[in-house]
Amino acid sequence: MNTVKANSTAASKDKKYLVLIAILSVLIPVVVAMLFFMPKEGSDKVDVSFLPTLHAILNSMTAIALVIGYINIRRGNIRNHRAAMLTAFGLSAIFLVSYVTYHFLGERTIYGGEGALKYFYYFVLLTHIVLAVVIVPLVLLSVYFALTDQVKRHRRISRLTFPIWLYVAVTGVLVYILISPYYV
Repeated sequence: MNTVKANSTAASKDKKYLVLIAILSVLIPVVVAMLFFMPKEGSDKVDVSFLPTLHAILNSMTAIALVIGYINIRRGNIRNHRAAMLTAFGLSAIFLVSYVTYHFLGERTIYGGEGALKYFYYFVLLTHIVLAVVIVPLVLLSVYFALTDQVKRHRRISRLTFPIWLYVAVTGVLVYILISPYYV
């Protein structure tokens, strides 16, 4: 009987967190999208021009942490894997706050390249944006399942999360490199 009660309690706790993850997975992309359409009143009072470079650094560090985490789990070093993945999660959270700040206060930058490079840039940007939206629930679920010691569920979702998260981190840097000549 205790096992049934424990499973029911765990399922109830899971449901609460899964609902929170679902809400955040919708809310975060919606808020970020809204920032592109909001007026930039008072944005000239705060210099946020350094933030795109910071974003590239954070994305680079996230990619490195992800690879370190992957290497460590392949070697069976769960402690180092956990540290690396929580580092990647923390860096991504800092990135998100900084990104929202930049797009709330900063001016929009338009890519000015021509020819094949322009098509390449927009392809990378589009896939980056779409997968950045997709990665939010995947990361939150991966972290939740890991922290709640649901190893099978964590492994299953992380097999999908890792390559997408790595792609988003790396393409974030690539987008920065391609558009950086056009920052004002």
